[in-house]
Amino acid sequence: MSYLKIDHVDKRFQRGAATTEVLKDINLVIDKGEFVSIIGHSGCGKSTLLNIVAGLTPATTGGILLEGKEVNAPGPDRAVVFQNHSLLPWLTVYDNVALAVNKVFGGRKSKADRHDWIMHNLDLVQMAHAKDRRPGEISGGMKQRVGIARGLAMEPKILLLDEPFGALDALTRAHLQDSVMQIHAALGNTMIMITHDVDEAVLLSDRIVMMTNGPSARIGEVLDVKLVRPRRRLELVSDRTYIAAREAVLKFLYERHRFVEAA
Repeated sequence: MSYLKIDHVDKRFQRGAATTEVLKDINLVIDKGEFVSIIGHSGCGKSTLLNIVAGLTPATTGGILLEGKEVNAPGPDRAVVFQNHSLLPWLTVYDNVALAVNKVFGGRKSKADRHDWIMHNLDLVQMAHAKDRRPGEISGGMKQRVGIARGLAMEPKILLLDEPFGALDALTRAHLQDSVMQIHAALGNTMIMITHDVDEAVLLSDRIVMMTNGPSARIGEVLDVKLVRPRRRLELVSDRTYIAAREAVLKFLYERHRFVEAA
């Protein structure tokens, strides 16, 4: 049985008499522990697909199966980290993570166990030292670390990342990418990430799903990234496998962009 199956998913939005088909016949199987990136031009339905997997948006036809069970609503087995960190500004770093932990584990873990679990997840993202600060007192990168900690603290079967580093400067982005790689290696989480960044996709992913342009976007190609782990970005600059994977994604995106311009 497949771990996550996206099965013949179509998505259409209706506004009055007008219908817009965003996604058409999306089929994808993702293995447990796999890191998959979804990349494509703006408007190709990447975030819509992620929202369908998260249960935030229903598919028009087709469906999502997680360990053989249909996904039709949000749930703690699928945690989402958005580009906007979505932290509550009046709560501390600790309390923002505690919200998720208490919701998921309030009836299963003691208060002391929940505290230890919160601190463990803050440690994972190197934010335990800032547990008593509020979001307005920390940087954008630190806020995203807290968002990741909150997602991990739910012990999800899948961590969904919707362009989590898109609003960050290059250096902060690189540090967070390294942190995500370390977390993935340590925990073996299944992760799906939306990104516009080709280098980010190649660095982090086991596979890259390349979407055609919308409307009626489909999966155009799926690229296996055959780079051994752990991956060190400086060593990959001259790695032939890395360069070939990067070129393959760029070629796909460039050809799609040229097609749109010619239309």
